[in-house]
Amino acid sequence: MAKLVRDGQKTLMDAQSLRLRAAWLYYTHGLTQKDIADRLGLARTTVVKLLDEALKRAEVQIRIAEGVPELIELSLKLEDRLNLDEAIVVPGEGGADETAKAVGAALGAFLSETISDGVCVGVGWGRTLTASLATFRPPRRDGVKVVSLLGGVVEVALTNPLEFTWRLANELGAECFLFPAPLLVDSAETRDRLFVRCGLDRLERIAASLDLAVLSVGDIGMSATSLSKGLISRAQLQELCDAGCVSDTLCNFLDADGRNVAHPLNERVMSISLDTIARARHIVIATGGAARAQAILAAWKRVGCNTLVTDEHAARRILELTQPASAGSSIDHTGGQGADRRLIEGRGGK
Repeated sequence: MAKLVRDGQKTLMDAQSLRLRAAWLYYTHGLTQKDIADRLGLARTTVVKLLDEALKRAEVQIRIAEGVPELIELSLKLEDRLNLDEAIVVPGEGGADETAKAVGAALGAFLSETISDGVCVGVGWGRTLTASLATFRPPRRDGVKVVSLLGGVVEVALTNPLEFTWRLANELGAECFLFPAPLLVDSAETRDRLFVRCGLDRLERIAASLDLAVLSVGDIGMSATSLSKGLISRAQLQELCDAGCVSDTLCNFLDADGRNVAHPLNERVMSISLDTIARARHIVIATGGAARAQAILAAWKRVGCNTLVTDEHAARRILELTQPASAGSSIDHTGGQGADRRLIEGRGGK
């Protein structure tokens, strides 16, 4: 596994956090300096300096200093359990809005450092993605394309996928491809006509060669906080729950195994096919909250995931849900179609 290399070798976390992460891998997990360099996307000489600095600052004594290491350990466990290139875990902040802001802040910093010239980026929607704009401060990039992966909404009170796509592209100075259609239409026939007769199939062709796909997922239930809950009736929501739905991924409603549940809503959503998104070279899933752990896993099984940005509550719950039944048993956590996905060219850790 190897994470995306940051522009100019910058790190998402502060210098202390990076030193502690390197020290944790070296002293607790027994990784070599080369292995640590590959895992953190750094030069081996940088790892040597980090370990030396940690010793000089007395951050490495009998044990590694407390605080950040707990989140680092969660990140490392998630990377191993889900076969991720990178997991970024932030402290839990309480309610849905606070969690979205915390996870979004980490996502914005990550995207600022990893989007490079010439890449094609597909984006979803949600509070977390919108919150990422507060910390999204990338340098201007050349030849970047940003494409919306789903249609828009009319309600002003809701986060709008089209607005997020445009704002992200504007920050990058990128070419922007919007999805000029409602998020949900009245029938499967309308959906097919819009794709075939109104040129939306061009978006599908662009999305077929994504370098980076950035998604958020929502949980489904009568008390869920997913934004799509505001677009459907209470009766439809109950039908989805009865059909075994646990995840809203780009308004595609999935069961625990990552399959579309049998419900007409799945035939009416205006989004790029999840099977197309699964072929992206690097997929980022960003959301938090323990209630969304199962939703994250469903999306992971369906489209895969290279980088997971989440909070400590979701991280712990995911680890609980994926715990092997016994010490001698094993679980195949291949991450669906994303297990062997290559990193974006020129920015791999190796």
